Amino acid sequence: MNDGGDTLYHDAILALARSREGAGRLLEPDVSVTINNPLCGDRVTIDLALDGGGTVTALAHRVRGCALCEAAAAAISRHAAGLDAPAIETALAAADAILRGEPPPAGSWPEIALFAPVAAHRSRHRCVTLPFEAVREALRKAGGGTAV
Repeated sequence: MNDGGDTLYHDAILALARSREGAGRLLEPDVSVTINNPLCGDRVTIDLALDGGGTVTALAHRVRGCALCEAAAAAISRHAAGLDAPAIETALAAADAILRGEPPPAGSWPEIALFAPVAAHRSRHRCVTLPFEAVREALRKAGGGTAV
């Protein structure tokens, strides 16, 4: 494998997935959401702790899914502190751009670019976006944002 060529499960994606950054559960989350992808069987549970303004103070995830889903959840965990609904929408928009084969917008998380090879595999796009969707839904459920 290589570090970022066109291989779907390249070394950097596998390393991010294996990092398990943020994996687990929060002891007392303010909100928890589970989202399933019935097409491939991926399941993501997101626990959030929020401040009074709807900004994430802690995030944990439990992923039952492929390395792409695990890597996306780990990437979100790296940047979770300080996220609010607009910030997660911006990150999801960057992921969507990469999955359309476009360059990530300026200021995107560096991990977003790792998913570029997935653009050629439309059936795997939701594997990447499912953790973002779960955070979006958790923020919406907590009253910190609206689903788009």
